[in-house]
Amino acid sequence: MKQSITILILLFISVSYSQTNTLKFEDHMTSPKANLSQVSWIAGHWKGEAFGGITEEIWSPPLGDSMMFSFKLVNDGKVIFYELGGIRQVDDTLIFQLKHFGNDFKGWEEKDETVDAKLIKIDNNRAYFDQFTFERISETEINIYVVIEENGQTEEVKFNYKKD
Repeated sequence: MKQSITILILLFISVSYSQTNTLKFEDHMTSPKANLSQVSWIAGHWKGEAFGGITEEIWSPPLGDSMMFSFKLVNDGKVIFYELGGIRQVDDTLIFQLKHFGNDFKGWEEKDETVDAKLIKIDNNRAYFDQFTFERISETEINIYVVIEENGQTEEVKFNYKKD
């Protein structure tokens, strides 16, 4: 019996620890007041490694009530997929939106659909959107944490980027 309880406790700790950097936007929540100046530190040309390849994100500074970005994953010298999107100022808060594209620029989402992540909170060096967290490590380093669902399993993935 003690062994079963110990295994359950360890399983609970490992599952809860695996997603400690992201938050989920719940139905009862409302996004806080925020503006783009609070996340302007994301702007820059960032490079890192993930999924066995090279990742690149380019974020523009705030302009026209938005910050736009492009992302690509390259494995073995070939683009695997792209993302395009941004953080938009909507009324008195922020929303993070993106679309995925294959290496042939054919969209994954339907034409008028985007992946939308509502703002949950901004704390010191972190901006928490629904299952996406941007973390400022320094002027030249950021982490982006993303919850990815595949085959019914969810996993939090960390992207570490250095400024190019």
